[in-house]
Amino acid sequence: MEDYRFRELEKKIGYTFREKGMLRQAMCHSSYANEHKPRPAADNERLEFLGDAVLEIISSDFLYHQYPKMPEGDLTKLRASIVCEPTLALCAREFELGKYLLLGKGEEHTGGRERNSILSDAMEALIGAIYLDGGFASAKEFVLKFILTDIEHKKLFYDSKTILQELVQRDFKDEEICYEVVGEEGPDHAKKFIVEVRIGNRKAGEGEGSTKKAAEQAAAYRAILALKGKNTQYVSEKH
Repeated sequence: MEDYRFRELEKKIGYTFREKGMLRQAMCHSSYANEHKPRPAADNERLEFLGDAVLEIISSDFLYHQYPKMPEGDLTKLRASIVCEPTLALCAREFELGKYLLLGKGEEHTGGRERNSILSDAMEALIGAIYLDGGFASAKEFVLKFILTDIEHKKLFYDSKTILQELVQRDFKDEEICYEVVGEEGPDHAKKFIVEVRIGNRKAGEGEGSTKKAAEQAAAYRAILALKGKNTQYVSEKH
């Protein structure tokens, strides 16, 4: 069953591993490895370390050539928006990476397959595994296909609160932005926060996340889409 699932993942990412154990290691969370003692499986933390470095050089090279007039400081911010935890998790969800992870029982039962930190780490581990198994060119092809796409959208996703502030200052000069936690779900170790953002007296968006900051970013992101006319669920509501 495990082999079948990994073959399915290979088809999704368009890369077939020569060393199948490398893919298994990339998908092996430390919680799973720790539960299989005294013969522990190799977890993905070392591959994550390597993949992080490979991703940084590939994304740096791509942005350097893609934006030849952009100054260093802006390039650094843009790269950060692409390789940050929420964005990598977003990329991972596009091909359902979470369903292929090997997790311990505790992580399995507390929603680990959808946790941003676990998904982003697994994404970096997968990059590291592809790099070791197939070389830099194969890793670059994967990163270009699944991460370095739709750059402007990912920048917006990463820095929504700042962008929303700029939009409101431009278009709603007398209005204030307010973020409010309107709900909490789950146990303390797997908490989910629900945040509402208001522009003046209008509800502009709602988002959720594993931290209040992440939920605020998600709410701001939805508010921006509404302001740009891509989502009419909010901003017209009066409370």
